[in-house]
Amino acid sequence: MDINAVKKAYRRYAPGYDLYFGALLHHGRRKAVEKMNCRPGEMVLEAGVGTGLSLPLYDRLVRVVGIDVSPEMLEKARRLKERKGLDNVVALEEMDAERMTFPDDSFDKVVAMYVVSVAPDAVRLVEEMRRVCKPGGELFIVNHFRHANPLIGTIERLVAPFSRVIGFKPDFSLQEFLADTGLAVVEQVPVNFFGYWTMLRAVNAKKERNDPPLRMTGER
Repeated sequence: MDINAVKKAYRRYAPGYDLYFGALLHHGRRKAVEKMNCRPGEMVLEAGVGTGLSLPLYDRLVRVVGIDVSPEMLEKARRLKERKGLDNVVALEEMDAERMTFPDDSFDKVVAMYVVSVAPDAVRLVEEMRRVCKPGGELFIVNHFRHANPLIGTIERLVAPFSRVIGFKPDFSLQEFLADTGLAVVEQVPVNFFGYWTMLRAVNAKKERNDPPLRMTGER
């Protein structure tokens, strides 16, 4: 997987993404937003916002920023924002989540839904999520990980060589992901059909930073 393969895959997915993956993955989106338990005025970053299917789930008093590498997916998210009147969505920007341009400690919570097995470098993605999240804030990840069932796991490994075509890694290992990232997971919840996907909630480790907080265009 590389960034060009990801962009190419989601250029293909964009026209029918909501139809194919809207209802299928909705439970995971809803569960993540519920678990985030955002308070009024908090700033949330959604890395890999896609077509914006999760945006209407946030309380209107929570400020949301979404980023994605796919301009085609983002265009659909922007149309959704306008159609639903989501004024609390303060920015939708084309940006690589592994190389964010936001200052350190900009967000109260950072979430990546169905993204880590798409990212070329999942460890770097998590490092960036940590960097832009405030000390003591929370990180949320919703993703499919390699199934524990030996038969299903074998099928996933057989499909893995086609990752560049399908746009994600079907044999992504949860154990290796946690070991490599060192995420301080405090909750792990199965989501979607048959619990085939997983939601992780982690606390962002305390860090000392002095960068100014993020200010969005038009924010007073």
